[in-house]
Amino acid sequence: MSRTGTQPGRRYSGLEHGERKVARRAALIAAAVELFGTRGYTTTTVKQICDRAELTQRYFYESFKDRKTCLRAVYDEIIDDVRRLTLEALENASDFEDMAPLGVSAFVEYFTADPLRAQIVMIEVVGVSPDLEERRYAVLSDFAEIVGTVWLQNVEGVDRRFAFSLAVGMVGAVNHLLVDWLLGGKKQDPVELIAVCVALFEAARARVSVPSP
Repeated sequence: MSRTGTQPGRRYSGLEHGERKVARRAALIAAAVELFGTRGYTTTTVKQICDRAELTQRYFYESFKDRKTCLRAVYDEIIDDVRRLTLEALENASDFEDMAPLGVSAFVEYFTADPLRAQIVMIEVVGVSPDLEERRYAVLSDFAEIVGTVWLQNVEGVDRRFAFSLAVGMVGAVNHLLVDWLLGGKKQDPVELIAVCVALFEAARARVSVPSP
């Protein structure tokens, strides 16, 4: 008895059903990155994303509940990438002194190499919804935790709460420097931007290394 239609697991164009779904989602995210990063989240429609990805809207809703869910997926993917690259840079440092330059360079270069990423993470997700604000706060806290943990390596007699509060400030400073770079027309050379960030981190780390009275 013959059957018509595509059955789950059947290969089509060389891909399984599940693989095609993953490929469609990746195409939608790539389209959303381009549109959110250029036109902006508020002026980008689901139809525009689908047209750019060359997919029908039913495939959009196969992967995302709505436009905000798509933005969250884009944001999470960018954050996962930059977090991974930053941690890899820290792990590859030959000694403690190299950690700040390598970690900061990995983070800043990731965003300056593709300003669309910076636009989405630093501008487009801000104030969209309470749950996205909670997510942004969690991300900033996570990076502050990474910084604070690195600072406290091999250091004794330091006020941990002070160290981690200072780390929050440094993460916020880097975030704002990237916002300034974006809104200022990206005129500052990324090398100079990295140098400023490294100087801030090294000065803060030196203060953390001083035991509290």
